[in-house]
Amino acid sequence: MPSLRPLPALRDNYIWMLAEAASGCALVVDPGEAAPVLHALAEDGRTLSAILLTHHHADHIGGAAELKAVYPDAVIYAPVDGRIHLPATRVGNGDVIQIPAPAARFEVIEVHGHTRSHIAYHGEGLLFCGDALFSLGCGRMFEGTPEQMLASLDRLAELPGDTQVCCGHEYTLANADFAATVEPDNAALKSRTEDARAQRARGEPTLPARLADERAANPFLRVDAIADKRIPWPQGARPSPRRVERFAALRLAKDNFPA
Repeated sequence: MPSLRPLPALRDNYIWMLAEAASGCALVVDPGEAAPVLHALAEDGRTLSAILLTHHHADHIGGAAELKAVYPDAVIYAPVDGRIHLPATRVGNGDVIQIPAPAARFEVIEVHGHTRSHIAYHGEGLLFCGDALFSLGCGRMFEGTPEQMLASLDRLAELPGDTQVCCGHEYTLANADFAATVEPDNAALKSRTEDARAQRARGEPTLPARLADERAANPFLRVDAIADKRIPWPQGARPSPRRVERFAALRLAKDNFPA
């Protein structure tokens, strides 16, 4: 069975590597730089067979061209977006990617909001979701609307609870600080925060995260569960029962939350 490994990159990114001992092959997701991937492949004596990209931001695709140059047979999968200037197989919602080695099958899910063309890959019990969903948080809406982002998160939240959420950044503790202001009495959030602190103290990543744990503790997946009085409405705004407006208020508050 393929093994999963997060490769730290840049300031707080993770490049995800899925490797298979039998074939000696590996795939990577969102290589923001090439060096960590090249080092890991050389260290383990493996070759690169595929590169999966979730969106066009440089910290997620910056190393793909160099990796393709070193491993010309590696197939790049990417969303339909002209800003990704790479020789790639373009994929969209509902497409299925079948990778021979490491043996893996992924369904493509469009998750617009962070960008207008963001996609995620779900399969093998894993969710490679880039900057759409974070542990205890979600991505900023650089190009999408609250309606799009909420619909994307709703769709991801419907995946099986034991799905391993493999997101693109180590943001768990920063997200936990904001989440605690929204649901200070959430026992699942407190437990997740304690575990994450212990992981970071040991120098370990807080990812992947179980989707079931995210549904219990991530405020952006709990728009319907958060008490009305805890929604951080902007000054002068009237509270609304509409869930998309509740989500938008949460995301705006997180945008303005002290880092």
